Amino acid sequence: MVCALGAALCFGTATVLQAMAARAAGAGGGGDAALLLRALRQWRYLAGLALDGVGFLLQIAALRSIPIYAVGAALASSLAVTAVVAARLLRVRLSRVEWGAVGVVCAGLGMLALASGTEGDKGGPATLKYAMLGAAFGVLLLGAVGGRLAGRGRALLLGLGAGFGFGVVEVAVRLIDGVSPGALLTNPATYALLLGGGAAFLLLTSALQRGSVTTATAGMVIGETIGPAAVGVVWLGDRTREGLTWLAILGFAVAVTGALALARFGEAPVVEPTARQG
Repeated sequence: MVCALGAALCFGTATVLQAMAARAAGAGGGGDAALLLRALRQWRYLAGLALDGVGFLLQIAALRSIPIYAVGAALASSLAVTAVVAARLLRVRLSRVEWGAVGVVCAGLGMLALASGTEGDKGGPATLKYAMLGAAFGVLLLGAVGGRLAGRGRALLLGLGAGFGFGVVEVAVRLIDGVSPGALLTNPATYALLLGGGAAFLLLTSALQRGSVTTATAGMVIGETIGPAAVGVVWLGDRTREGLTWLAILGFAVAVTGALALARFGEAPVVEPTARQG
């Protein structure tokens, strides 16, 4: 659980650092490519990318040691980290409800920490690896359909697709049982991980560029938590501690609900300066 929480801390902090760098780089002209190049010259953006890399490694370590449902809920809690860090560094004002949501996320994760058992010891059916690869292609198809929509429907569908893609990554990590080049190249789960992760990143970026951050992030949280958790329990043998199944279910629901309440922090907001009076 420590690795999962560490990953959430890295991802949440990286979001704010990258938002600060993008805001500083946005003063110049040019399109998205020029903005990205200017952002890459900012130490905050590079620090954010480094934190993303560390967070991904911690996520893999967590997925190899604790159930998927616990990792998914912990990663969703990165929104709470982003909210708290944004309140400090970006001077974003959190409402009482949002501060309460941060507390709810922490309470849910505490319940999960108490109730979670060890990582399941089942490899799942042989077809599961191919199913994950098929799901990764499905994410691309969902992106193509969602890209044709407009408004909140577009943001929701793309965000949900991004969540499914990240969920494919979570499951695929558990299905990779060897790290030698030969084992990786012949394992369909390897390609599911790469395709699912890449597709998820593209869909989420598209959703945040031309849609509601809150809607897209809410869809992503739902997509990356519920489905993978079910796969882990049904096919991979994820369990809770004896007699604490109810606490794990409650903790999962509480943590995800709190994260959904903080969905606007899926992309750290930029504070607009207030106009002078008089």
